[in-house]
Amino acid sequence: MNDTSRAALAAFIATHADASQADIVQMSQLSGGAIQENWLVRAELADGPMAGTLDLVVRTDSPSGVTQSHSRVEEFALLRAAYRAGVTVPEPLWLCENPELIGRPFFVMRRVAGTAAGRVLVKDLGYGGDRGALAERLGEELALIHAIRPPHESLAFLPVPTAAPSALLIARVRQFLDEMQLARPALEWGLRWLELHAPAAEDVVLCHRDYRTGNYMVDEHGLTGILDWEFAGWGNPLEDIGWFCAKCWRFGAADKEAGGIGQREDFYRGYERVAGAPLARDAVPYWEVMAHMNWALIALQQAQRHMSGNERSLFLALTGHIVPELEYEILTMTKEMQ
Repeated sequence: MNDTSRAALAAFIATHADASQADIVQMSQLSGGAIQENWLVRAELADGPMAGTLDLVVRTDSPSGVTQSHSRVEEFALLRAAYRAGVTVPEPLWLCENPELIGRPFFVMRRVAGTAAGRVLVKDLGYGGDRGALAERLGEELALIHAIRPPHESLAFLPVPTAAPSALLIARVRQFLDEMQLARPALEWGLRWLELHAPAAEDVVLCHRDYRTGNYMVDEHGLTGILDWEFAGWGNPLEDIGWFCAKCWRFGAADKEAGGIGQREDFYRGYERVAGAPLARDAVPYWEVMAHMNWALIALQQAQRHMSGNERSLFLALTGHIVPELEYEILTMTKEMQ
């Protein structure tokens, strides 16, 4: 952000914090956030109910994005709904819909301590406390999210599925593949497998749709916050279960089937305790195939953002190179589950 944007942001914080003045004493862009930008802001408030040092995160749009990502206005509403439902998330504070203030809409939330780096978390046992307890806690948090169901007044912008959630996801992937200029036969195979093995009946809840290691914060004691609500929507609860447990999100720790940090049964136990009902364990592998399919779709979109010239990024370009690995995993899983 330039000096003008920084000054405008300071004035915004002062107004919404009921302070006569806010000085931004530290501001830096955080790593990660391939879809959105996150800025760490430390503000000193001269007076008012929040007087003193305030550690914040400002979340705004990247120069280019992914089609399925929510706007910041919608993501703020999702974060607020989760916060009110008791989910451990950064406290959502203020929303700015005016794109002229700093060049893009944004919202402000409290900063939570710790790290979210997936490759660090699966290797460094200094983070997260007891890993069995962490996996269990993450299951509990996901059940709290899934307790949010339609209709929900503050989430009226989310379209309620008019067909089975799995069918809608399949249709979205098929449309994307049909519009591509390059053939992806392995993905077409996986998509047909998903069609043939689709569940007969599906529940509908609020799905985070990116609930995985890398999208939650932990410190040395345990969980401090669930992040990145930009893809959330109404869907089958097993979609999130499969995404969290999918091999592609274990960051190399393949033996720890709960997000690369713990055991699947610990994660399931926490979920079932809060949900008050057993998980359909036999149905989860289907949603792990779906997870690899959706991640391949997102990876292709990330690569397109780089190739289009709208956002030159080595990270985005390299993301596109993981698609063959995802295709191989889809072929392996569907062969084993014929």
